[in-house]
Amino acid sequence: MYRFTVLSLFQILFLSCIWGQSDTVKLINPSFEGNPLEGGLINSDLPRGWIDCGFRGETAPDVHPVSGGQFSVSKTPSEGRTYIGMVVRDNDTWERISQRVVGTMEKGKCYEFSIYVSKSELYLSKSRVTDKPTNYVKPTKLRIFGGNDYCHQAELLGETNLIRHTRWLEYRFTFEPTDNYSSITFEAFYNTPTLFPYNGNILIDNASHLVLTPCDDEEPPIAAVEEKPKKPSEPKTKTPDKMEIVPPVTRPVQSQPKITEALDGRQVKQDQIIRIEKLYFMADSTAVTSESYAALDEVYDFMKRNQNIKIEIRGHTNTVPKHKYCDLLSTKRAKAIADYLYSKGIASSRLKYKGYGKREPLTNDTSQEGRKINQRVEIKILSLNG
Repeated sequence: MYRFTVLSLFQILFLSCIWGQSDTVKLINPSFEGNPLEGGLINSDLPRGWIDCGFRGETAPDVHPVSGGQFSVSKTPSEGRTYIGMVVRDNDTWERISQRVVGTMEKGKCYEFSIYVSKSELYLSKSRVTDKPTNYVKPTKLRIFGGNDYCHQAELLGETNLIRHTRWLEYRFTFEPTDNYSSITFEAFYNTPTLFPYNGNILIDNASHLVLTPCDDEEPPIAAVEEKPKKPSEPKTKTPDKMEIVPPVTRPVQSQPKITEALDGRQVKQDQIIRIEKLYFMADSTAVTSESYAALDEVYDFMKRNQNIKIEIRGHTNTVPKHKYCDLLSTKRAKAIADYLYSKGIASSRLKYKGYGKREPLTNDTSQEGRKINQRVEIKILSLNG
């Protein structure tokens, strides 16, 4: 259940009068100043203006102090007294926070935004899977969503690369929303397209407001990060490190033939079942092979073009193993595909998944070719109108 910080009507009117409508969309408490506390089950643990959007039964993100924080996290904030730590977990849950901004991100306009991000060398807690002490230290990324309510993730506005550095670096974004948005959500998320959960952390601090900026003719990188210039004693041939993060959306080249013809979007009907062609998994695994991403990106492109369509991802196996194994493997494979589409920015409310095991074979399993036909992933059109 989401937890909310309630602002009085007077506070809202006061903030509106002070800030008003301008070229800047304001964040409340962008420096995450609050009481240094381990994430708890009540929203008062989070800094003013921010709410927890995590999973039911899991604790909220942690508020870390200048030094001596919980979980062996000890880092000087980029700015102010406190900063936020968010984790991803090996039980397939991750942390995110959200707020309603003051103003509106308007469709078709561009906004500059920056935030300082780091990783802690130590983030000690128990594994949700093994219940043993674990260091949540694997590289994790920050993803930023626009929406129209607390925790509403309507559009992926930007993301960082995997955060491997343990010093504060400023990440700069240019957002160009495709709709009007009045809320923002920050989310820790796994490496993609790895398609399996692990334990990792990111630290965030010192966010900026969103400032209106002219849109370039060419689409800019989603994020760029710059380190501070090196000391003068460095050789003149060296320049500050700079790395750019390419946009997460990569569309299939239009001249390439369709892998799955039915995904053209013109012929689909409600309850239609479409097999994803050229989708291959490693043996007895949920990991897809590298040649499968073209097929997956066609599904993503189909979902991106058809914003009102909801689907069920259906996993199937051949008929050789026992039912329990087939049910588990087919469910995990269907979920892996759902996770991939979610990682690319498709809302979870549009994605369902289910494993059907070996209950719906298409052909006899007596030959290797027959087993390949039965071992498949399909999508079913649940709704054409949201």
